[in-house]
Amino acid sequence: MSQFHQPTKPISYGRQTITDADIAAVVEVLQSDYLTQGPKPQEFEAAFAAYIGSKYASVMSSGAAALHLCALALGVKPGDKVITTPITFTSSANCVRYCGGDVVFSDIDESTYLLDIHKVRRLLEDTPKVERSAYKGVVPVDFAGLPVDMQAWRELADEFGLWILEDACHAPGASFLDKQGVKRRVGDGSLADLAIFSFHPVKHIATAEGGAVTTNNQQYHDAICRLRTHGITRDPAILQENHGGWYYEMHELGYNYRLTDVQAALGIEQVKRAPQGLERRRAIARRYEEAFAGTPVTVRPMPEGFHHAYHLFVVEVEKRLELYNFLRERKIYAQVHYIPVHLQPYYRQFGWKRGDMPVAERYYDHCLSLPMYPALTADEQEYVIRQVLEFVES
Repeated sequence: MSQFHQPTKPISYGRQTITDADIAAVVEVLQSDYLTQGPKPQEFEAAFAAYIGSKYASVMSSGAAALHLCALALGVKPGDKVITTPITFTSSANCVRYCGGDVVFSDIDESTYLLDIHKVRRLLEDTPKVERSAYKGVVPVDFAGLPVDMQAWRELADEFGLWILEDACHAPGASFLDKQGVKRRVGDGSLADLAIFSFHPVKHIATAEGGAVTTNNQQYHDAICRLRTHGITRDPAILQENHGGWYYEMHELGYNYRLTDVQAALGIEQVKRAPQGLERRRAIARRYEEAFAGTPVTVRPMPEGFHHAYHLFVVEVEKRLELYNFLRERKIYAQVHYIPVHLQPYYRQFGWKRGDMPVAERYYDHCLSLPMYPALTADEQEYVIRQVLEFVES
């Protein structure tokens, strides 16, 4: 692809990869007896739990649904305060509001873009003890695919009596080495109470829409499985009555957040090649890092001992809007992740304003996500690189 030859179709920041095996798996379900509430979601759960390394996985209709069910299972209620990052999609905060809780934003670390654990500690320590008990949990986000240091977060959470809900939508397959040199996989249930994932098309594993919760806690797992299906159970061990094989009971107010067999069949196939997709993402990231070294394009280095999943490849540049428009004119559809959540009109009504999260706001003013997905060809990536460099070096 020459420097002046535009691609025949737009190069987006992310996209799904669908194979013949994916299509065949979906067609097989379409020709079967069950389009939903059949065996495929359970097969997908087993495959996903094995990939992540957790005891339990429950799949559902979206990552947002997963967050909502986790907040319910954790018992979030009006008056509870939950801490999260402003650099995330709104669902990471909205799940707290769905339950009537209060979202407390804390700023990010400028070297990683992750929720700054030192600032969270100061937030908690500076809160008078009589008010500190309102803080119930924290929702750290593995932003762009870089995992948080969950061991450090676990220690902080235990010190202040908090639960941890890890938003791992960007990071299936990511890991880090703990203080003892042990590899900790994102979402494996060893440190966070619950972790959630998304199967949106631009994510590592696609089911069109979909999500999952992983945990090693059976009580949380059982609650989430009930809540995703109207709060209904057929378990003879907990039924208050039993009228026969058709009988069920609704024990709590739940939701219809099920994943269909059609989607689960697609997910099963996608999990099979998730490791190869992850390696391709890392190869794309290495080429970007090599290409932008010593240029005006800022790429944050990965911390030692951390293994990135590269859902996104984020750079920081001056004149971000101008570069964004420049690339779109050349059929490169870069994206911005994210508009700080505390600046959304909904959250401004609670008193949040520009200046509250200076690092996150400064990051937002310069960030841009370049194309990152396994099907991105070498020629397409070189075209992206050349266009970015042409702009920043002109």
